[in-house]
This record gives sequence, structure tokens and C-alpha cells, in this order.
Amino acid sequence: MIRIVGAGFAGVEAAWACVSRGVGVSLYEMRPTKSSPAHTTDYFAELVCSNSLKSKLPTSPAGQLKSEMAALGSLILRLAEEHAVPGGEALCVDRNAFGSAVTATLTDHPLVDVKREEVTPAMVEAWLAAGDKVILASGPLTSPALSDWLAKRTGRDHLYFYDAVSPTVDASTLDMSIVFAESRYGKGEGNDYLNCPFNKENYEAFVEALVSAERAPFHAFEAGGVRGEVTLDEDYKLPGEEKLLEQIKYFAGCTPIEAIAEKGARSLAFGNFKPMGLTNPATGRRPWAALQLRPENREKTLYSLVACQTRLKFGEQKRIFRMVPGLENAEFVRYGVIHRNTYIEAPRVLSPWLEMRETPGLFIAGQLTGVEGYVESAAMGILAGLSCLASLQNQELPLPPRETAYGALLAHLQDDTPREFAPMNINWGILPDPEPVPRDKSVKRAMKIAAAQAGLAEWVSAHPFSLGEKGQG
Repeated sequence: MIRIVGAGFAGVEAAWACVSRGVGVSLYEMRPTKSSPAHTTDYFAELVCSNSLKSKLPTSPAGQLKSEMAALGSLILRLAEEHAVPGGEALCVDRNAFGSAVTATLTDHPLVDVKREEVTPAMVEAWLAAGDKVILASGPLTSPALSDWLAKRTGRDHLYFYDAVSPTVDASTLDMSIVFAESRYGKGEGNDYLNCPFNKENYEAFVEALVSAERAPFHAFEAGGVRGEVTLDEDYKLPGEEKLLEQIKYFAGCTPIEAIAEKGARSLAFGNFKPMGLTNPATGRRPWAALQLRPENREKTLYSLVACQTRLKFGEQKRIFRMVPGLENAEFVRYGVIHRNTYIEAPRVLSPWLEMRETPGLFIAGQLTGVEGYVESAAMGILAGLSCLASLQNQELPLPPRETAYGALLAHLQDDTPREFAPMNINWGILPDPEPVPRDKSVKRAMKIAAAQAGLAEWVSAHPFSLGEKGQG
């Protein structure tokens, strides 16, 4: 018996990897019996942060990872393409249409036994004792009881860090006499992104307000649906939280905007709000800075504020983001939130097949492994599912070559270099350099992708499971 805990990106892909190859699973999802502080629907694979699944370009690290996932029969990517919305070079999806499709696909599958209930440590221990295979894919908002149990299994006191989410606005409330449509350097369709242009004066006023704004406490979560009212969820309040504040970790892509602004008056203009590649049609010149908006659905009725993840109090968000040119009367359908993430110290406790070294039969998938991002989490879900299948059939799954995107992520998870382990997304830096290393960066990157593609072909040919019609579902 294969039991999968959590129906997020990783759990969905783990389940699909099994059932598309003819092996049934029990898929456990606690919503709606019990919700989390960041979820607002009962859909599987709900997008609680950005609706972007990163670059579609096959010559990018994210594009290569998608190619490898597609070769393994990814369900997430197939449904994302079916429910895509404009996003320039990025694969962006309509949240509700995508979530609904994922949920229906698995719920209606004859080999998937969906159980809407919370999984406890006692249940997991009983399953393992009975010889079942368990894939823990409960994600960054793993319930406190299960998270504490996993922490003890890995010899840690806690498994927490924090992630942040950008606000979303109603498109009809934007001032289109100020906001203009343009993708940087003309990439994409040209109107995939909207831009709010700052001049020097209103940019400086915005930064000053941002730096001095009141933050929400670290234990404040979104629990009020689209209204985003701040309430305290005592079930998710962290033990010894005050002691953890010094250890809070943010990834560069999810650093709260106010934390970036605190680094210097021009930090946003040279970072999140860089105006390079944009021309304001009202002036014919590049703006001083620009906040970009990305469509959240196919109809373009909702836009998210790109790279504006924040933990400001909701009243402060409304006041300060309405200082942005073109957002003076914007209506917020979702405010930015900060939520807890969870991961293990993979190099110490996880095998290359994503199985706990000291707990045979327990596989870890998704962000719990120490990867960052929707696509990376889904990728680890597929690998966990295939590893579990191989274990069930007393086989050993061939590991992906180091030069592939999968191999690069696994190398990070297995890298026991003395350091403070932190999650990683797919990027040029973790793909191995060719030898000899060319001086031209573009040539080097092209060689990395070529090596990854060759490695993928080699891996697929050595795979013990069908990757043809059956594997593609």
C-alpha cells in the first residue's frame, strides 16, 4: 500500500507517478476538515503564493526541469498548459481553473482513494509498522503535530522558516491613464505585464512610508478568505517563537519588500522596481522606477503586484500600495501575507531516493526535502513517487545524471559540505560547469543545457518504468 500525505504540488505528482503506471494510492488531504492559515480553497495543488510556474524557455534552468518532468509524465505541467494565462516568458495559470482541474483529475481516477482527513503521527507510525510505503508531501504548512514528529525523527527542535506573498488587486480599479502595458525589452506578448511608473518624488515618498510602516506579528496569518483579515491561529503558533525570530530565513525571491527597502533608498529601484527595458508612453522616457503587475487569471480581471511580498499589516498595505502611481483607488482582493515554511536537513537525513535514512519506507517529497518553488516541489513529488514504486517492487531507481536539472537539485540535497543547509531552487549556479569552462557566459549556459538534455535522454533510457503512453497518463 502506498499512502501519500498532502495533496499539494508534490503530493499530486507523487500520486500521479504511481497511478499512471497502474499502482493505486491513498491520498490524504486535511482540507476542508481542517484548513491551514494560508489556504483559501479545498483544491488540490492550490497556489498560495504567485501564480507563475517560472520560465517556459527550454534554454533556461526552469525550462530544462520542466522538460525532465514532462518526460516523466508530469500532470501538473499538462494541466498548467491547459489553464495558462498570459505571463510573458513565464508559465502562469488561472488559479481556480487549474486547482479545479487537478482536483477533478485525481478525485475521479479509479486508482486514487482520496481521504479528506488530517494525518497524525500515530497514523504514520502504524502504516510504517504494517509495511506500507508512506510519502510525506505535506508541504510548507505541515500541521504542527506532524511537523514536530518529523523534527524529532531528524533530531531537530524545529523545521520552520517563513515565506511571503504579494497582494492582488482588481484590474477594473487601476488607473489606466497612468498604468501602461509593456513587458521588459518587448519580451512576451508586449502587454503581459502592466507597469506603474514612479518619478523620483513619489518613489521616495513610497519608500519612506514603506520603511516606517507597521508590520504584522510573525504569528499573524491570513485566515479570512479573500478579505484577508488577520487573526491568530493558535494551532499554528510556533513553540518558542520569540527565540526563532533571530533565525528567520527569507529567499531572495521572497524577501518582504519592506525588508529590501530598509537596505537603502535606491534598493528597490535597482532591484524589484528596476525600470530597465521599459518606456513610459506618457513621457517617452524610462521611469525612475516601476512596479509591475502580472495577470492572475485568463480574463485579466485580477493582477498581482510583482515582487511585493510583504508582512505589513493589511491596513498599512492598503494605505501604502495606494501611493503607487495608478493604484490610488485600487481594490485589494487579497493582501500580502507571511506564512510558515517547513523543511528537513536533507543532506544528513535523506537518501538520494528521498527516503529517510533512519526510517525505511518513509519518503519525503516537495518543499519538505529542501527545494524551493512550485515546479521544484512538483519535481520532487514525481521522483518520490517513482522511488516509492521502485521500493515497492524491490527495484532501485536509476538516479538522474548530475548534469540534469534533477541531478543538480539532488546534488544540493545531498551536499554535506559543512554549512547551514537552506532550500534551493533550480538555477544556473547548481547546474555543473562544462570542462573546460568557456569564458563566454552564454556559451557556458548553452553547454549546460545541452549536457542536461543529453543526460535526460540517458536517464529515460535506463528507467525501469514505462514512460510512454501509460507514463504520460
